[in-house]
Amino acid sequence: MKAVILSRPIEVLMALPDARRFYHSEALVPKSVRKSVRNSRLVQPWKLLLLRWRRLEAWPALGWLLLGLGCWCGVPRAARGQATVEDVHVQPRVVEPVKTAEVTKESLVGPPSLTTHVRPLKVDVDLVLVPVTITDPMNRLVTGLDRENFELYEGGSKEAIKTFSSEDAPVSLGVIFDSSGSMSSKMDRAKDAVMEFFKTANPQDEFFMITFSDEPEVVSDFTSSVEDIQGKLVFTVPQKRTALLDAIYMGISKMRQAKYAKKALLIISDGGDNHSRYTEGEIKALVKEADVMIYAIGIYDRYFSTQEESLGPALLGEVTELTGGRAFTVENPNDLGDVATKIGVELRNQYVLGYRPSKAVRDGKWRKIKVKLLPPRGLPPLRVYARTGYYAPEE
Repeated sequence: MKAVILSRPIEVLMALPDARRFYHSEALVPKSVRKSVRNSRLVQPWKLLLLRWRRLEAWPALGWLLLGLGCWCGVPRAARGQATVEDVHVQPRVVEPVKTAEVTKESLVGPPSLTTHVRPLKVDVDLVLVPVTITDPMNRLVTGLDRENFELYEGGSKEAIKTFSSEDAPVSLGVIFDSSGSMSSKMDRAKDAVMEFFKTANPQDEFFMITFSDEPEVVSDFTSSVEDIQGKLVFTVPQKRTALLDAIYMGISKMRQAKYAKKALLIISDGGDNHSRYTEGEIKALVKEADVMIYAIGIYDRYFSTQEESLGPALLGEVTELTGGRAFTVENPNDLGDVATKIGVELRNQYVLGYRPSKAVRDGKWRKIKVKLLPPRGLPPLRVYARTGYYAPEE
């Protein structure tokens, strides 16, 4: 049976059998009533039904009418052809859950046909490098020596020198500049000395600068621009106390970022420490471990005003000696430029001896080094500056 959706009550009425019969049975209605019905505004079928209902002949039709209205009202709007906003016309696509593959050791390694059997690469880094500086009795630099002019000892055993060089290699260099209040009368000369030192630089060298008074501060990070260092140095003002040991600690730590194997620090100060958190013993232990040469220019007054200043020359001398560098004493600030130039030339004219320890033990202990010079005949007594030892690596 074909379903028909009726949208108006009159259509429901006309669909009922009794309604149709009543509509065509006008003979059952008196003539006077039919005349009044024709003159009425009501639709004719409804009038006929009303007339029959008055005679109790239309009660079955009324039941059918109410039943049809009830069915019509109970049908959902979507079934009657009237869509609503809530109606969903597109069924959502059901997505199957993705099955996670189990990660196994075999899946990471790959099939046997693609795997390779390569033994781990091991690099032997047990080569100890020892920078050496040679000077004559006039404190002048001696160059032109060969490998045969050196002997090297670790502990009590002689070591074979595997590598030897005396070329000007690029340097990672840090300047540690004293800006404490006691530098007031020497500040301009000290700044000029720094610039004289940079004039001896190799084009590939890199620099950084730390100033210190109450505490150290990195005022210029690693750079190859001397002008950048000079620009930062202009704004340095002498003030407050002296935290020299803290500044050395910061300089050694900063050297961990250096890109060259050859590393050095230059300290310019006028006295001892009086405001550091680190002790002298801690700093000496630190510089022994670090592969960094330390040079110092001490600008001292003829009469030391405090006990710390009187201990300054010894402190700088001991720290620099442990690393293979040396300390220079300057009483006249006018000599600062010449001393700075001398240090720059010395850094670029060092001998570098390399050896592999014959008794290599990875125990992390201190190994003492001694470099012995076999000078050519005819030369005066020469002095050797080299690091005094190193800490063996640990497993």
